[in-house]
Amino acid sequence: MTDDAALDQVFWALSDATRRSVVDRLTHGPASVSELAQPHGMSLPGFMKHLRVLEDAGLVVREKEGRTVRCELAPGALEDAAMWLARYERFWTERLDALGRYLYHQEEVQPWTAPSAKSRSSGSRAATPSPPKKSGARGPTRRR
Repeated sequence: MTDDAALDQVFWALSDATRRSVVDRLTHGPASVSELAQPHGMSLPGFMKHLRVLEDAGLVVREKEGRTVRCELAPGALEDAAMWLARYERFWTERLDALGRYLYHQEEVQPWTAPSAKSRSSGSRAATPSPPKKSGARGPTRRR
């Protein structure tokens, strides 16, 4: 699988709230499938589909211990996604820093002053109309 396809699969897996909740829970340590499924109020087969998506994306590893299946977080795929996001975080941080410098410079060159009450008026001598009433009179009712 290419790096782009792997990232697509990770982000698609994380696009669902149930799957994000499972990943969040697994950051605290391994858990059984039934422990993971319990807070979601869905059938076990339905929940297993979510686990399969997480497993296919490389986010979760399942191991069978006797009759219990335990799940554990596999951090590799999350690290790849975090590295991809970090590039864009740097990009936006640089852009926002540049905007901050520009605005600071503008304030130094041309200080902002609050408009006076006079300058806020519309200039029109007409009265401002009252807002319309919320509803009209009560309509006809049906007799039973």
